Amino acid sequence: MPRTPHVERHFTASELVRDIVIGMSDGLTVPFALAAGLSGAVAVNRIIVTAGLAEVAAGSIAMGLGGFLAARSDAEHYASEKRREDCEVVEMPQEELDEVAVLFRAYGLSDAEIAPILRAFEANPKAWVEFMMRYELGLEEPDPGRALKSALTIAGAYIVGGLIPLAPYIFMAVPHAALVVSVAITLLALLIFGYVKGRFTGTRPIRSAFQTALIGGLAAAAAFLIARAFSGPSGG
Repeated sequence: MPRTPHVERHFTASELVRDIVIGMSDGLTVPFALAAGLSGAVAVNRIIVTAGLAEVAAGSIAMGLGGFLAARSDAEHYASEKRREDCEVVEMPQEELDEVAVLFRAYGLSDAEIAPILRAFEANPKAWVEFMMRYELGLEEPDPGRALKSALTIAGAYIVGGLIPLAPYIFMAVPHAALVVSVAITLLALLIFGYVKGRFTGTRPIRSAFQTALIGGLAAAAAFLIARAFSGPSGG
């Protein structure tokens, strides 16, 4: 009888999800805290919305630039380490072969079993270097377009996240009423975001939802209290 093909489902978009998490979590909490603090100090939603949108614009640019520089740094680090490995397999091949042997001995292979692997690597320096990069140094070659993708993903996620807590201030006239709605939809958004993140990363979705809401809620509450503390007597 024909066997059912074995299909392995592994999550392979960890970098994308990481960027979305970074942008969305900050986008949900920082603009919310700003708007919440201002709602206790001013009576005009237009001011809150203007300040909130300005923060979303500045925050998305700053976060995107941070993601771009981080990805560029990763690529430069990989290139630097690869140049070092390229030199080492030429200038000190025996030391590098010994390092390969140590790695395979950790998996229980004998020297007799390791010997043909070492000969194969000597005949293929490119594969040898790639093996050392991945299994000795734990480095994967970055996507050449990773920096730009990371910047755009983080910035876009920040904008989407930032507009959620600001939406009530845009469509409602009274700041205090808008604050109540903003708190509700921000917490709901954190729950949904955490659940979806859990589904994509293979963790428990419900647990991820409540963890994300708790962490985001605590961060927003801390920022809100600080903002209210400096908003003047009218913030009480």
